[in-house]
Amino acid sequence: MQLVFSDAQYWEDFLPLTFTRPVAEMRCGILTFSERWQKILNNTEISFFTEMYLQEKFPEPEKKESLFLVTNFLPSENVIQQIKDLKQGEALVYEDELIAAKINMDGFSLQQIEKMTDIKEELVFFKKPTDLFTYNQKAIDFDFELLTKGRTSQELSSTNGFLGDKNDLFIEEGAQIEFSTLNTKTGKIYIGKNAEVMEGCHLRGPIALCEASKFNLGSKIYGATTIGPHCKVGGEVNNIIIFGYSNKGHDGFIGNSVIGEWCNFGADSNSSNMKNNYGNVRLWNYRTKAFEDTGLQFAGLIMGDHSKTAINTQLNTGTVIGVASNIFKEGFPPNHVENFSWGGFKDDEKFKLDKAYEVAGRAMARRNVVLQEEDKAILKHVFDMY
Repeated sequence: MQLVFSDAQYWEDFLPLTFTRPVAEMRCGILTFSERWQKILNNTEISFFTEMYLQEKFPEPEKKESLFLVTNFLPSENVIQQIKDLKQGEALVYEDELIAAKINMDGFSLQQIEKMTDIKEELVFFKKPTDLFTYNQKAIDFDFELLTKGRTSQELSSTNGFLGDKNDLFIEEGAQIEFSTLNTKTGKIYIGKNAEVMEGCHLRGPIALCEASKFNLGSKIYGATTIGPHCKVGGEVNNIIIFGYSNKGHDGFIGNSVIGEWCNFGADSNSSNMKNNYGNVRLWNYRTKAFEDTGLQFAGLIMGDHSKTAINTQLNTGTVIGVASNIFKEGFPPNHVENFSWGGFKDDEKFKLDKAYEVAGRAMARRNVVLQEEDKAILKHVFDMY
């Protein structure tokens, strides 16, 4: 049966991360929301109910019987079973929002639903970018169990130091770890297939290092941190998520942040994650077009895909950077850097679209990925939005 992953009302709330993807394609824990639900339901026939300009890359549903899902939450065993038990015309509702339904996508309408059941238990629900790092430990724990249950980890080399319970460490085939320290007393550590932890690294869980990613020499990694596939990370990080295919390869600090794909941080780039007065951090909200109080004392950087910082870039607490921005000017850039900014400051010229394609193509080629026409179309749409 076709799985239909819906953005519901959340797409705009996750900007700038969702300018280039549906909500289901964001990563938190070890997996993306899409990957998690495919694993839970043992079904890889997927489609997306998202913004029209994204549908060429992320296919829209076929007109047939489907399981309609809002993906951005962690289900309990009970809720998973309720979803599996849904019959045609039945739906599950959480906090007055439909989150799962068995329907026919031919003429999709809520009037198809004949029975709605309220979920009474409290779920971990991700409603905004800061929720991704705030609840990342819970997501890592969930995915660790989902991916490793009944399986045996590769052995940790004796050159390493280890603290904690070995059951909280899982090393996939082809991963390399030598002369580093790993501590699972504070959380689980997952090392993905063909990933590498170079010599002198210090890992303090919960941490997920996904497929073919690397912690560079001497890295200091505090949880809850997720590094998606094909990334290079060095220096010091604390409670961050990188979706994938991005580099923070040098010294410098980033904490309590979410970074998209195809981003790059120049050497000694730093992002503050706490205000000097210990007050709550405010972040730019694309829906309200204003800075909103997050209610958090720790919140660093939210960065959209294809954005870059030059060496020695210093970012203030609570900075939001859009898609394909290039930050290289002297001084602290503003707390909201617009899409396609060339320089990083208000009223700077826009990064020319053809040049943005050129840079994106070069960056992707380094990972043996081709910039496709649908990728260009998405970038053009985002370019024309503002």
